[in-house]
Amino acid sequence: MIMVELSSAPSLAVLYPKAVLTGFRRRGGELPDTVYTLSGVTVDRKHLAAYNRVCGFRLVDELPLTYPHLLTYPLQIKLMAGRDFPFPLVGSVHVANRITRHRPLHLGDRLDLRVHLENLRDHPRGRQFDMVGEVLVDGEVVWTDVSTYLRRGGGTTKAERGEHAEPPPSTATWRVPDDIGRRYGEVSGDRNPIHLYRLTARMFGFPRAIAHGMWTKARCLAAFEGRLPDAYTVDVAFKLPVLLPAKVAFWADERGGGWEFGLSDARTGKPHLAGEIF
Repeated sequence: MIMVELSSAPSLAVLYPKAVLTGFRRRGGELPDTVYTLSGVTVDRKHLAAYNRVCGFRLVDELPLTYPHLLTYPLQIKLMAGRDFPFPLVGSVHVANRITRHRPLHLGDRLDLRVHLENLRDHPRGRQFDMVGEVLVDGEVVWTDVSTYLRRGGGTTKAERGEHAEPPPSTATWRVPDDIGRRYGEVSGDRNPIHLYRLTARMFGFPRAIAHGMWTKARCLAAFEGRLPDAYTVDVAFKLPVLLPAKVAFWADERGGGWEFGLSDARTGKPHLAGEIF
């Protein structure tokens, strides 16, 4: 792998237009073997508080499990906007996310970030790949994030179709406002047009703006605050998008020393997210 040390976080305002304008040139191929690193990152207290408010976490100095994803996100987009990345950024669908934390992270920690791509593979609906982000403290990996993306098209087999299983009884019902995509986009930097407005979402085939998958994961984890250990893994699959505004049902079931949980449409029961904590 080729290690590239960055001196500052890449600008998403620059990278997004670049990725959109050059996406039509991408025709598949192998993943780049570049590893981007950024050292000595500290967390801004106001930014952490804004994130916690949007996602439903308490205002404390400990970083929520999902927060470091925001720190690595500009490095991820820099990889996906590079001329050697084989797929257009727009249209690459975030289908799953797994985060492992080996110990809590706090505001005073100095964090080193590392991001790379791996595991390009076939999928019934196209190709999948993993974006891997890591946070190190004093040379030790303390947090790992694996985001799986699907690029539709060129699949070699037909996708399997099945009925949605009936979810367990909900433990909470949440109303998701129509501006949550804009609010999360403001704090995360992820201003993909499918999350912002009805009109911009329609340009990409959605009837209304949709919530960010990582917001739905964070909002579910906020419901577990005070009940999780210092070290754990949360693995989720993103199912049907949450069309905004929405009314969603959250359920959680303690099993085998961990948890299973999910988010579904409160009216139809169709799943938005399925996850487990272990």
